[in-house]
Amino acid sequence: MQKRKNIRLREYDYSQAGYYFVTFCTKDMKQTLATVRPPDVGTDALGRPYVDLTPLGKCVDETIQIANKNNVRIDKYVIMPNHVHMIVVLDDVEDGRGRPSLQTVVGSIKSYVTKWAKQPTWQGRFHEHIIRNQASYEKIWNYIDLNPESWEKDCYFGGAS
Repeated sequence: MQKRKNIRLREYDYSQAGYYFVTFCTKDMKQTLATVRPPDVGTDALGRPYVDLTPLGKCVDETIQIANKNNVRIDKYVIMPNHVHMIVVLDDVEDGRGRPSLQTVVGSIKSYVTKWAKQPTWQGRFHEHIIRNQASYEKIWNYIDLNPESWEKDCYFGGAS
């Protein structure tokens, strides 16, 4: 069996309080979560492209909403046709219940959706970036917010339909 390279920072505790930018993709990059309608077909209130979630995408959305508990906040997210971007905040522990690791949060979302779908849904790994300052947070927030507008230029756009 091929050994995978660990893509996480060595000796970094991914259960410590902090802000993380996370991206995870559908299995084989299949566009099963949503369609992005251009502004001339369907727009949101600001005249931007509209993300129309599939039933699977709606399940992802509901699952992310549920993840907002137990010292975890999802500050911002977007569900695209074949991937999800989100800002995960692991809050300081004050209630004595502890805080899950980033891997546990993402793994729980992916696991719940896979069980709902009754078939493999996700690639095995996810990408994370530790957000270290306000400027980085704002840049990532804007990237997530504007992601539907740049869908056709997105590196994930060419995924399987």
